[in-house]
Order: sequence, then C-alpha cells, then structure tokens
Amino acid sequence: MHVKLIDPSAFTPPYDRALAAALAAEGAEVELITSEFTYGPVPEPQGYEVSYDFYRRISPRARRLSKASRHVPEMRNLRRKLDSAPDPLVTHYQWMTMPRIDRRLISDRRPRLMTAHYILPPGPTGRQVREARKVFAPMDAVIAHSELGARRLIDEVGLPAEQVKVIPHGAFEYLTRLPEEKPLPKELRDPSPVWEETDEPKAPVILFFGLLRPYKGIDVLLRAAGQLAAPSGQVAPELWIVGNPRMDLTGLKEQAAKLDLDVRWVTRFIEDAEIPSIMRAADVLVLPYVDGEQSGVLYTGLAFGKAMVVSDIGGIGEVAREHGVARLVPPGDALALGHELGELTRGEAGAAARREMAARSAEAASGAFAWDRIARQTIALYEEVLA
Repeated sequence: MHVKLIDPSAFTPPYDRALAAALAAEGAEVELITSEFTYGPVPEPQGYEVSYDFYRRISPRARRLSKASRHVPEMRNLRRKLDSAPDPLVTHYQWMTMPRIDRRLISDRRPRLMTAHYILPPGPTGRQVREARKVFAPMDAVIAHSELGARRLIDEVGLPAEQVKVIPHGAFEYLTRLPEEKPLPKELRDPSPVWEETDEPKAPVILFFGLLRPYKGIDVLLRAAGQLAAPSGQVAPELWIVGNPRMDLTGLKEQAAKLDLDVRWVTRFIEDAEIPSIMRAADVLVLPYVDGEQSGVLYTGLAFGKAMVVSDIGGIGEVAREHGVARLVPPGDALALGHELGELTRGEAGAAARREMAARSAEAASGAFAWDRIARQTIALYEEVLA
C-alpha cells in the first residue's frame, strides 16, 4: 500500500512524522509531502520518505510573502505527481494551506482522506460552515481525533456519519527517548531551586508550553495566578511561560510583573532536545485555551506523565474526562483555573493528586494514545476506503 501524507506548510511536523513512522512500521510504503520546517530540527525519517515539494529555497523571512506565488503551481505539480503514482494509493491530507484554492486543485485520484485537526471556531458563521463543508465533503473519509470532533463534523459541518471516523492523536513519546537532551534554559534554572540540591523547599512549577497565541488564554492564566500566593508555611509555585510568541507580549509581561509570584519567560522556539528537561521539571502542565480542538502540548504531557489542568474545549476536554489525566475548567474562567492550580500545588494533598494524574497520563500514553495502535486503526481505514 502506497500512502502519501500531505502537509504543504509543515503545520504539524511532529504529528506528521510520528504518524508516518508508525504507518511504515506497520508495513505501509509512506511518503510525507511537505516543506522544510523553518524554526528548527524535526524528527529524522524512520522507515518513510520525505519530499520537500513545497516552498523550496525560500528563506524563512521571505517565506510568508513568497508562498502565495509559489503555492498554486506547486499544488498543480502535486496533482500530477499523485495522478501518476502506482496503485494501490491512499492520499491523506493533514492540512490545506489555502483551503478555498486547494479544494479546486487537489487530485481526483481516490481514495483521499483528510484529518480534521481543526474544524470550526466556537459559534461559527454560516460562511465558515459552508467553507468547511467544501473542504471536507470531497474526501472519502474524514478523521476526527475525538467523538466531539466527529459530532461537530456531522452536526455542524453536515457530513454523513459514515464519512467520519474517530482515530485518536498519539502521545509524543519519541521526545522521552531522544539520543541527546539539552539542560534547562538558563532563564529557568538560575536561581530557581528546581535544578539544584538545597535545604529550601522546592517551589512547584506550573508550566505553560507551546506557541504563544491569543487563543491560548495566557491572559486568563495570569489572572488565575493572582490566587496562587502561598499560605503560611508553604512555598508559592513558580509559573513558567515557554514558547515561540505569535503575538505582542508587552501587556502580558506587565500583568505578570504585578503578581506576587515568580513568573519566568522563555520566548523563542524550543527545539525537541530542550523539551525533556523542561517537561520533567514541571509539576503541573496547564492548557488554559479559549478555543481549539486538539493540542500537541496535551500529547506531550501524556508522554511525560504530567498532571494537567486544561480548559474544557474540543477533544482536549474529552481526553481529560475519559482518562482522568487532567482537571477541567471552563474556558476563560480564571477563578476556576486558579482554584485547580492551587489545589494541585499546595501541600502533600496536591502532590498526591499530581502523582495520581501522572500515573493515568503514562497509562494513557502507552494505551489508547500509543502510535502502533493508532497506525493499525489508520491502516484499517485505508483498507476500508480502498475496498
């Protein structure tokens, strides 16, 4: 079986490459068709081929401006490539860079599938629903990562139930066994007692990790952090905000500076080799998002066995409810978020609750969200649509 995984803009390289490796390990002949990830290194191919058919030799600075002129001819080249590929062939789209254009340019070669990494914003307009339907409807199958996502595809987008399949997102366990790991960034290790032996009690670490975007709810997190001053005889937690900014942070940093709490910032791209030390040092991983269907941060937290507090949105909330890996809070509710973070970072009761959730995270990562299991489910779907 020949499988073409397509992500022209390299929106989700860790997911793309983990899925490609897992499919290859199950016997599929896999080619990932994508572009170079401009921010840093990505996992090396394991048993599959990578073709950089999009935006070649464009500098990172010029890429955003140049993509528009290059995209259409390169999509046409992709169509010719797929039309001439040998049978049996499955074309599996991960993202469409310019959906309104791409849906007219994709190959007629079937079967073709798409993973719905993002479906619709909350309270979508009629136009947004129609555009989503035009993207998803031509596919022979659409993969949702959660039952809630599948229901949205059926009830809101209007896809037939038989066209929608649920296959989970996998835990990024490859990050737990990298050949080389880097120490904590200097912003996080000095003078924090987290990394050095000391007689002083260690401050619990609350970690926000990932791209810094408006919908991630960092402002909500900082309001919640106002409730985290330590009771008498205890140590207040530290808050680490780590990730590549895609927004102006001036106001947020001013807000953080007013807190009676140590807030540490690392505002740059974090390469894979840095992730293990950051994750292992964290006591609680927090996802205070106000929108979203899934998050690679959630599946990184599962791989490292982290206790988490997450907003009850999309498939993120579903994973938390079904597997007990996180405390749930309503999106945008700073009071509820602060309460749960306080519960998990205070005293022995908080430590015990973290240990319990951590064990559930590790169990979920090796069970429902293991890539070998996901690959078998995906290949079964490929065989179904090929038939």
